[in-house]
Amino acid sequence: MTLISNKIHYIGTNDRKKHLFENNWPLPYGVSYNSYLIADEHPALVDTLEYGSDPDYLTNIATILEGRPLEYLIINHLEPDHSSMIGEILRTYPDVTVVGNCTTFKLLANYYAVPQEQKLEVMDGSTLSLGHHVLTFAWVPWVHWPETMVTYDTTDKVLFSCDAFGGFGTLDGGIFDDEIDFDKFYLTEMRRYYSNIVGKWSDKVQGAFQKLGGLEIKIICPSHGPIWRENPGKVLSLYNRWSTHQAEKGVVIIYASMYGNTEKMADKIARALAQEGVKNIRVFDVSKTHVSYLINEIWEYNGLILGTCAYNGQMHPMMHHLVHEISVANPKNKVVGVFGSSSWNGAGVKTLKKELEAIKITPTEKSVELFGVTTDDKLQGVKEFAADFASRL
Repeated sequence: MTLISNKIHYIGTNDRKKHLFENNWPLPYGVSYNSYLIADEHPALVDTLEYGSDPDYLTNIATILEGRPLEYLIINHLEPDHSSMIGEILRTYPDVTVVGNCTTFKLLANYYAVPQEQKLEVMDGSTLSLGHHVLTFAWVPWVHWPETMVTYDTTDKVLFSCDAFGGFGTLDGGIFDDEIDFDKFYLTEMRRYYSNIVGKWSDKVQGAFQKLGGLEIKIICPSHGPIWRENPGKVLSLYNRWSTHQAEKGVVIIYASMYGNTEKMADKIARALAQEGVKNIRVFDVSKTHVSYLINEIWEYNGLILGTCAYNGQMHPMMHHLVHEISVANPKNKVVGVFGSSSWNGAGVKTLKKELEAIKITPTEKSVELFGVTTDDKLQGVKEFAADFASRL
């Protein structure tokens, strides 16, 4: 339990046991679940935790309240990592008023039975006085579920942003941005979180920026990752950058290779790009690196080159999976090139191009495709391909 501001307490926890977030995204450094209790004249809990992540959660709430009842439960987002303790809250505080928007209550009915008289439906701009603190609510649908909203404390200028401005990684001692070396560790994990979880909805993130643009924000309290009290403008700037698809100059080369020929091509292309002056080059084997990290790298740089061998008359299945995930994440403003190898019909490159075009990604006209073993005499087109690609970055 940590005091954030006047009567606002952090009651979050760390999860170092879960291997995959949403049973999909790797968590090598774990994840935090952040919940907040405003112990005002009329106490309010802002979001809960994932069920079972903290056995002391209810005790911590009771300790802060010192015997007083919890009057309000504010639901910014219903995904279970924020809401699966709602049932326990309802059982512990049976008279609590549940605060949400119209879509919140439509979805909530699928999980918990809340009496109508205990529901407080809020609209954009609705206010709720807790005594000292006065809250206002803004609906930001599809950041990243349809019911998502944020809660703003007009008294202390605190934004409870739920999944927005969050990131992967546990809070190892430091809870606030001024207590951690953000750039050394959390920056990469925050970008991976954004690109994996929120990136698809970047246009909605920009809509949220426009809606919240007039607010004075002194502290940002997300549902994952550090709390921003010293420099909230930094995380706002990062999210604005990522949601407008701004990227560093550089190239991510991702290949699928069965017997080494396509891998050799990837290395030759990387070398040729370096000779063209490209300094940021990252090369990955799609079969060894989880797609979560690949999407993160794609979000960071403006160049993407995909290479595949032929496999059963198509591209390699792991490259097919990556292309699908690219279509979901929907990164934009990328220069995209393709290359590959096969034994007789060029099926890998052919289907790769077709799949990219199907998701409205047009590769550069120049590509590199080889048949059979990759020998130096067959690699003459690599330099021309690299020169053309580098000129487009």
